[in-house]
Amino acid sequence: MTDLTSDARRIGSLADPTRAALYAHVIAQDDAVGRDAAASAVDVPVHVAKFQLDRLVDAGLLEVEFRRLSGRTGPGAGRPSKLYRRAQGTVAVSLPPRRYDLAGHLLARAIEQSASGTPLPTAIDEVAHDEGARVGATTTASPDAPELERLGDVLAGHGYEPRIEDERMLLANCPFDSLATEHTGLICSMNHSYVRGVADGLGCAHVRADLDPAENRCCVTVRTSAAR
Repeated sequence: MTDLTSDARRIGSLADPTRAALYAHVIAQDDAVGRDAAASAVDVPVHVAKFQLDRLVDAGLLEVEFRRLSGRTGPGAGRPSKLYRRAQGTVAVSLPPRRYDLAGHLLARAIEQSASGTPLPTAIDEVAHDEGARVGATTTASPDAPELERLGDVLAGHGYEPRIEDERMLLANCPFDSLATEHTGLICSMNHSYVRGVADGLGCAHVRADLDPAENRCCVTVRTSAAR
């Protein structure tokens, strides 16, 4: 497993809101945190906190130590408590975000639309394009900048990490990474439609988004082209 894939899986483990809240609480403390204190801080039952904290340990984001919180030693001091702290070498929170919330939103809307008879793949593409177009149309972008740069600025704000070279834009990060790994055709098609929608919403008539998968980047690339 590459470092990039390992880091992606770590970040993906924070998609669960309870897990993310527990992680944020633990790393904000000066000392290791017990499960009772963590549960109280994020207002969840202790058994839920224990389960989610151990999932964070399994993901490599937290480490465990055992210590008596009372500071007492010897007979009668009680059993050591299991405490959690930030793992050494954990990934930075500034890594590109994963948008599994957006993917879930788009897929749910597409399933609802397919109930009326639209084939599901068609519904997914239509919903993804419409959402991308909405994002593009409601984003403030410099009208004087080249279209490829305008599109790149918007996609950068959504975690794609655009890289522009020779009238071609590569997207170094896939916001739907884990889903795309397991359901490649479905998610890459949705991603393609979303990026096309953003371009259309921005009014970028001289760019073309293509499905062009390769390792360690998004499956979509964008090129300048003649007017569409």
